[in-house]
Amino acid sequence: MPVVFFYLLRDWHVRVARVDQLVPRQVHEKVRTIAREVDAVLAEWLRGQMLVIALMSVYYVVALSLTGLKVALPIGIITGLAVIVPYVGIVVGLALATAAAAVQFESLSGVLWVWLAIGIGQALEGMVVTPRLVGERIGLHPVVVIFVLLALPASAALLVGLRHLRVAYMAGPLYGRS
Repeated sequence: MPVVFFYLLRDWHVRVARVDQLVPRQVHEKVRTIAREVDAVLAEWLRGQMLVIALMSVYYVVALSLTGLKVALPIGIITGLAVIVPYVGIVVGLALATAAAAVQFESLSGVLWVWLAIGIGQALEGMVVTPRLVGERIGLHPVVVIFVLLALPASAALLVGLRHLRVAYMAGPLYGRS
């Protein structure tokens, strides 16, 4: 992926020029205007995501430090970096922090405090930080951003249901198999 990304960025202007040549002349200026607007919105999205990563990294480092976790710094930074991919941050952070807490703390209460810190961070990131820092930058209301973030797990659940429905249909009498 990094290699492909490097070559894509290196040849970006060449690719854009080739696509630009293919656009019909009667809509050329309109397409270029729309492309510039999309580029501006994507740049704002990226800036917003970088702010989310920075803020959530700081939060996780501080919160995990307050729980007494000795490896709060690396786990907090890794968890903060992972929030760029929806739901990956919580999974990575929870797994790393739980493993570290289980090794470090002698009682379950230490692990529970770590889980609380991660849970609060997930709630803050999903309901406050990302909707405010990303949504407002790209012109989306924070509630719309929350619905977009919820769309991924809802789509995954729907896909699982549709797969089971397909299997039942293919095995049933309506399809014609016995």
